[in-house]
Amino acid sequence: MIRFSENHSLKAHNTFGVDAKAKYFFECTDPVDLQVFFTENKSWREERLIVLGEGSNILFLNDFDGLIIHPNVPGIKTVNEDRNNYWIEVGAGEIWDEFVEFCVNYNLGGIENLSLIPGTVGAAPVQNIGAYGQEVCNVVEKVKGYDIEKQQLSEYKVDECRFAYRDSIFKSYLKNKFIITSVIFRLEKFPEFNLKYGQLEQKVNEKGAPTLQTIRDAVIEIRSSKLPDVNKLGNAGSFFKNPVVDAEIAEKLKQSFDTVPVYVAPNGKVKLAAGWLIDQAGWKGVRKGAVGVHEDQALVLVNYGGATGKEIFDFSEKIKQSVLEKFGVELIREVNCI
Repeated sequence: MIRFSENHSLKAHNTFGVDAKAKYFFECTDPVDLQVFFTENKSWREERLIVLGEGSNILFLNDFDGLIIHPNVPGIKTVNEDRNNYWIEVGAGEIWDEFVEFCVNYNLGGIENLSLIPGTVGAAPVQNIGAYGQEVCNVVEKVKGYDIEKQQLSEYKVDECRFAYRDSIFKSYLKNKFIITSVIFRLEKFPEFNLKYGQLEQKVNEKGAPTLQTIRDAVIEIRSSKLPDVNKLGNAGSFFKNPVVDAEIAEKLKQSFDTVPVYVAPNGKVKLAAGWLIDQAGWKGVRKGAVGVHEDQALVLVNYGGATGKEIFDFSEKIKQSVLEKFGVELIREVNCI
């Protein structure tokens, strides 16, 4: 199935609920449709282009004067199996949390800690989504899609994806050049549980013995208590990344702010809690017009109704400046601002 339209409303395609429009909008459910579209209509490659899933990590500052590609490819199928693992190929258009639920129901481990993260499967490797000690890069085997410049269907093995903290080759070098149509995941038949992040272990123990289901239930409970439902209050989850700094910077911060949460990061770095920094800078629960910081989670900016993307962006700029002045730490947006 393909759909093409002009002056297309994007309000239902971004979880902030910003009422922006796209000059052109193309949706497809088969990877071959992309190949046909770009081969037979070469002029479209000259348009400014964005690949859009559910819009759970995007903020439109104004209308988009270009082409939106929405790869709504469905399907979940097993492509390989051995004694310890299943390899599952999942269409880019599948809802991420529904795929997590599928894996838990079939006792396939590796993504249970990533429950309730909004968005589609196709967006998961772009952002290298992560939560509670798990990152999607640890289970991705291969990413398949359409290369606009090469004009062909291509694939990237996990070691070619350049995964890093909330980053990948699809977010940098291949941004809007490679349209993900499916992802192959390697899931464990005999999973090893990861419960060492935050309050997860305590919540799981309250629900009984650790299983994929009790872990998923615990994660959902924790996230639901902290994060607003995008169907009720416009937001994009965590608006800022947790900043990764040199150990010396973190040590100096601890001398002045002894309660600052710190976590070990790769390469001798230290990860700081962006939500704590924003809270301590006095922004938690602050509201200006239709934009605000969520009252329960300082890392989440919300649209209370009718806010423009520019208003949300300007509000985030004030938060960034405030944190920089108080702590000397620069916050980086996790949300992609267009």
